Amino acid sequence: MPERSQIVVVNTTPLIALAEIRQFDLLRQLYGEILVPSAVRTEMLTGGSAGIGVEEFARAEFIRVCELESPRRCEYWPDLDRGEAEVIALAEERQADLVIIDETLGRKHAQRLGLTVTGSMGILVKAKQVGLIPRVKPFLKMWRATGRRWISESLQEQVLQMVGEEYD
Repeated sequence: MPERSQIVVVNTTPLIALAEIRQFDLLRQLYGEILVPSAVRTEMLTGGSAGIGVEEFARAEFIRVCELESPRRCEYWPDLDRGEAEVIALAEERQADLVIIDETLGRKHAQRLGLTVTGSMGILVKAKQVGLIPRVKPFLKMWRATGRRWISESLQEQVLQMVGEEYD
């Protein structure tokens, strides 16, 4: 099932989001190997106050940490945090097929460079489309219940409509 020939670069927030809903392994199932820059590794292993995703990240053999060939490239995006800037720089250096990033500003920068972008919800949509999960709605509810992720009602409705599920 994984599209192993694809180069996929992932930012911290989607990793944490998928760990929150116990769907971290969807990345492996969908893409085989994924790449993260060293700043994302640092952010994940630091874990913040909640420590969400630390264990999953540490155990994930399908994640390859890559150093940037040109770290100065990150200076092009001073309005991003280091992890987001490194994700975009790594995606450019490796000519990535897909960048998985949730933050709006990071997504805009990546799209301006012609990179294909998706986010945490896009992963759930694809997982349902290929039969890895039966429904998206329970996971959206889990995110809402944690109180750590804000997802607008209109976006939730749009996502559920894409996958043929009812919004209520």
